[in-house]
Amino acid sequence: MLNIVLFGPPGAGKGTQSERLIEKYGLTHLSTGDIFRANIKGETELGQLAKSYMDQGHLVPDSVTIDMLRAEVLKSNSSKGYIFDGFPRTNAQATALDDFLASIGTQITLMLALEVEENELKNRLLKRAEVSGRPDDADPAIIENRIAVYNRETAPVKSFYQAQNKLIFIDGIGTIDNITDRLFEAVESRNT
Repeated sequence: MLNIVLFGPPGAGKGTQSERLIEKYGLTHLSTGDIFRANIKGETELGQLAKSYMDQGHLVPDSVTIDMLRAEVLKSNSSKGYIFDGFPRTNAQATALDDFLASIGTQITLMLALEVEENELKNRLLKRAEVSGRPDDADPAIIENRIAVYNRETAPVKSFYQAQNKLIFIDGIGTIDNITDRLFEAVESRNT
């Protein structure tokens, strides 16, 4: 089973590249944001629990997030593997994900970390705002804050997977096809 954590700051191209990885390798896309929204909209027990935290302005506990991921994985247990999008964001979440995957007899195969220089990220997000209409991509102050939060809170997860020899840095500069080729080469180097 091929299980990938696709990692990188806002604007690194994770959404675009995850679609290509999914198509090539037949992976199931697990986006914590999508899973939260579906559970809340479906008024599942976990969705109602998550909403109760969110309504109070609290972060949803890792245990609830892992339980939602577990339910999604168990629904699609015939998958060739998974691409994790938006998770894990902390070392505690990475540990919980490892524990859950071990309980079903699998593990993270590799973390692909898209590396893009900060000014390029800002330019990409501003360009994306022109076509997406996302207000968080159009405001330079919000962009700056999103990148700072990533660097401060999320980027340290790279060291978690580096300690397991599962981290591969990918140059995220160039054409979309060039970056895709680099990702495919990295996967092939570990998936043979």
